[in-house]
Amino acid sequence: MGMLTERQKRELKEIVFAIIMLAVIMISEKAGIMPKEIDRPVTWFLLYLIPYLAAGRDVVRRCFIGIRNGQVFDECFLMTLATVGAFVTQEFGEGAAVMIFYQVGEFFQSYAVGRSRSSIEALLSIAPEYANIIRDDGSIDTVDPDDVEEGDILLIRPGDKIPVDGTVIDGEGLINTSALTGESMPRRVESGEKVISGCINGEAVLRVRADKAYEDSTVMQILELVENAASKKSKTESFITRFAKYYTPVVVIAAAMLAFIPPIFAGNFMDWMLRACTFLVISCPCALVISVPLSFFGGIGAASTRGILVKGSNYLEMMAKLDTLVTDKTGTLTEGSFRVTAIEPAEGENKDLVLELAAYVEAGSTHPIGVSICEAYGREIDLSRVSNSQTMAGKGLCAVVDGETVVVGKAELLVSQGINIPELKACEGTSCLVSRDGRYIGRITVADSVKAEASDVIRELKSLGTERIVMLTGDAEAAAERVAAAVGATDYRAGLLPADKVTEVERLLEEKERIGNRRFLAFVGDGINDAPVLSRADIGIAMGSLGSDAAIEAADIVIMDDNLSRIPMVVRIARKTVRIAGQNIAFALLVKAVCLVLGAIGIANMWAAVFADVGVAVICILNSMRMLKA
Repeated sequence: MGMLTERQKRELKEIVFAIIMLAVIMISEKAGIMPKEIDRPVTWFLLYLIPYLAAGRDVVRRCFIGIRNGQVFDECFLMTLATVGAFVTQEFGEGAAVMIFYQVGEFFQSYAVGRSRSSIEALLSIAPEYANIIRDDGSIDTVDPDDVEEGDILLIRPGDKIPVDGTVIDGEGLINTSALTGESMPRRVESGEKVISGCINGEAVLRVRADKAYEDSTVMQILELVENAASKKSKTESFITRFAKYYTPVVVIAAAMLAFIPPIFAGNFMDWMLRACTFLVISCPCALVISVPLSFFGGIGAASTRGILVKGSNYLEMMAKLDTLVTDKTGTLTEGSFRVTAIEPAEGENKDLVLELAAYVEAGSTHPIGVSICEAYGREIDLSRVSNSQTMAGKGLCAVVDGETVVVGKAELLVSQGINIPELKACEGTSCLVSRDGRYIGRITVADSVKAEASDVIRELKSLGTERIVMLTGDAEAAAERVAAAVGATDYRAGLLPADKVTEVERLLEEKERIGNRRFLAFVGDGINDAPVLSRADIGIAMGSLGSDAAIEAADIVIMDDNLSRIPMVVRIARKTVRIAGQNIAFALLVKAVCLVLGAIGIANMWAAVFADVGVAVICILNSMRMLKA
């Protein structure tokens, strides 16, 4: 086994001591080596009590604490009642053995949970312990990350964790992003590039300007996601919790009836009491209560090691039944790095002037298309020449440049301004039409390249049973059709505003409900305008590294490295998780049902009960641990 905690080491020593003591006492009893004057039931009771308490004193203590707090019917109560009953019927060896092997099962549970938790704790360890702020006088002040304010200049030494999200202003080197993205290859950063908190700096010294306070940074978002994930249970887990709540009192009542009613007619009270104790041991639901949540916990851990943050096991369970994937285009299926590919001035207009006016209108825009136009212009922009900037969401921008009204955007925006547009040929990319003082002056074509892995991912999702891949975009019909054909989407919708995307997702959900489709719809997006759709879908998946804070917050699953191949990966992890949980439920219920019947009619003894309880629990736990190899 791997590294054990101090508590686990102590528990293991106690279990080993109890097993050795039990073996010595049982051999002594069978060999008849005890002197006749002390060979009495009370002597064997006291001797067997040693290994019983060595292994089970915590169980007995938790039983009495539960009774005192009004939480009677749990595993500790069942095991204490059953083993005390075994001692009352003078089956001392079997009573002690049941308690010891129950603790063996508990030890395996503790170890398995520790192994599953370790992958998530690797995420929790990304929290930085300090930040180095460079003050105005050049001094270095080491402070708590909470004390970093937006705009502070931070010194990131080799081996330091980046405390908050920021922008490199001096230095270049490699940073280790594996704790967040699951990628083992370091990423090179240089002046002007964004870095996210939780990454570890390599061998170069970096100066970083803080873009966010610590409480708003990526590392805090991740920690909150991990801490809150346990509260969002899957339907399977919720069923098991409800099942155990009602199941345990029922079996205690059934055991009591088995102990007291048959002796009225058949006599032999002690025999029926032993059967009732056997019945109680068999009925203990720990195999289900432990192994099913452990399966989902392992699934979330397996996903986190690959840079996929799942906010709750309910979303993992839904991903196993994914039927429809709706996806944004820009930055999701495409690289999101636009570049100007053509400038077509109207007759009598100057190409350079068309680009210049468009760049001045787009100055300050964070949209990839606007950024690409400004990059193509490549000169310093004098913002004093620009006034009255307005953004028409999903359509374009309008501003006054040198006293003239300039509009840059889709054809419908210019038409709504009363501007005549000549008939234009279809282009390979996104068209940005430009007008000046109510007159059309040209078109700028901006193109975005499809992600290399996009078509393979779509193909793999289809092979996994995702029947519909629908692409939604605000882009023009021609550009949307080109990307949809390139990636293999089954359908697409173009020219959509953010509100239109929500409407389309709602239409798809209503369509599924109308035909009785009980599988789920996921939406993948990365921009701030995707947040409403991410919230409306059954499962919202945000591309985290380049995605907006709003998108990450609204999403149920966050892909930290923007790699589309993580989507089929999380589907496979989800399906394996659900499959293992189902195997555990079926196996545990079947074995317990058979053994309960055999125990009630007197065929199964305490040793069979040990297998039905502890043996089944250990097998289910080991089966759940397969998720760590997912």
